[in-house]
Amino acid sequence: MAFSRDDEIYSEGEVADYLYKVESGAVRTYKILSDGRRQIGAFYLPGDVFGLEVSDEHQLSAEAISESTILVVKRSALIALAARDPGVARQLWMFTAQALDRMQSHMLLLVRSAQEKVACFLLEMGERLSATEAMELPMSRQDIADYLGLTIETVSRTLTMLQTKSTIALPTSRRIVVRNRAALRRLNA
Repeated sequence: MAFSRDDEIYSEGEVADYLYKVESGAVRTYKILSDGRRQIGAFYLPGDVFGLEVSDEHQLSAEAISESTILVVKRSALIALAARDPGVARQLWMFTAQALDRMQSHMLLLVRSAQEKVACFLLEMGERLSATEAMELPMSRQDIADYLGLTIETVSRTLTMLQTKSTIALPTSRRIVVRNRAALRRLNA
């Protein structure tokens, strides 16, 4: 299925009948808090599977960050196939373990300083986007702020500070060139 930027894929509380795989583009999952703030739970990039739920309902909403193509698979059909095919069961287990690992990392990230959060985020995105130096982030600075539990101003100030220290370069608002990966890693330690 094709989704345009900001199109809803599913909403919180909706029945979780399907699993999703990003073929192209990017997706964010999020929750709107009682005070109106948005907390982003995760970003999904090509190859990532999302919509895995313990219950029968989605705990978060999901929407396309950019023009995206999403493979949609009926949950019951995938579970039935996994029961017959150990390879599919292993792959489903791998996707679940990856999701758990990312959520644990995200949880631990939220208690760090702003500099540490942004450095960790840049290192993670560089790894996930297979970027050696330059990377084009699909998400906005507001998305990054909502993911890291920061304000957009703090994210912007931190990126500018990293640029001033020659750790990164910011040719555009979404294009980031990592000039000193070791310095980012030290912030992440």
